[in-house]
Amino acid sequence: MSRKILTSRIVEAGAIAIVRVRETLSLEPAAEALVRGGITVLEVTCTTPNALPTIEALRRRYGMDLLVGAGSVITEQQVKDVVSAGACFVVSPVTKKCVIDATHAFDLPVLPGALTPTEAQVADDLGADMVKIFPAGQLGFSYVKALLAPLPHLKLVPTGGVTPENAGKWICSGAAAVGIGSALVDVAAIRSGQHSVLTERASVLCASIAEARQ
Repeated sequence: MSRKILTSRIVEAGAIAIVRVRETLSLEPAAEALVRGGITVLEVTCTTPNALPTIEALRRRYGMDLLVGAGSVITEQQVKDVVSAGACFVVSPVTKKCVIDATHAFDLPVLPGALTPTEAQVADDLGADMVKIFPAGQLGFSYVKALLAPLPHLKLVPTGGVTPENAGKWICSGAAAVGIGSALVDVAAIRSGQHSVLTERASVLCASIAEARQ
């Protein structure tokens, strides 16, 4: 799939489930639980132990039915590593031209991080396919709406402060999609094997986004 099509699929999904854990856990059952709840786009952060093998395993299992990307990417070498593992998109907490250019060299979408209007526009100028607004929770829904008023061309993905219940409010504020981590991907539930919790939360998330778009 081309970068343009992959970006469209992320927008269509409306949510990126972010898997970020600090301990070595089996994450395939968690991904399966999220998929059962309706998740079609998933990000594995590079700060997660065994991130690359996890990306590889998920790509083998789901192919392109589940878009698996890599997050917390901050170097050109990391881009090469995660793409070799099978990542379909790249997310960064910061905006770096080398990361954007390296990702585009593989014809894949990249979502660099920004916060201020200037940072968001600079990311767009450098070729960002979507812009991750982080940390969005401290600023709230009104910030996304205010940011888009003078910059309506931006595809914003607020991350931080997003929950299954309030995801629709972010979409109504103008977000192209949302990034959602611990409020969806509950590490305690994964650790204890209670994967149905993830399925339930994913269902609420997807319903919230669908309702907002209606």
